[in-house]
Amino acid sequence: MAKLSEPLEVMMNNDSSFEELLNEKDVARRLGISLGTVRRWRLLGTGPKFRKISAAAVRYRPEDLRSYLDARPTGGGTTPRGERNE
Repeated sequence: MAKLSEPLEVMMNNDSSFEELLNEKDVARRLGISLGTVRRWRLLGTGPKFRKISAAAVRYRPEDLRSYLDARPTGGGTTPRGERNE
């Protein structure tokens, strides 16, 4: 078990109860958006849930990112050439 005095990265590597956390650059890369967009979403409260680790460190859980994406509307509800789904 990791000691509380160890850096977060060490605790995460040594303790299997810690999950993978993504930084804002990871989120931007995975979503194909700019870092500024991730920061703006956080400021406006419109993006995925995040964890404030310190004044300068924000992290995202992959499952929160997935939930955010799953809640976004998607297109493709009609068939090609005006055919109707029945």
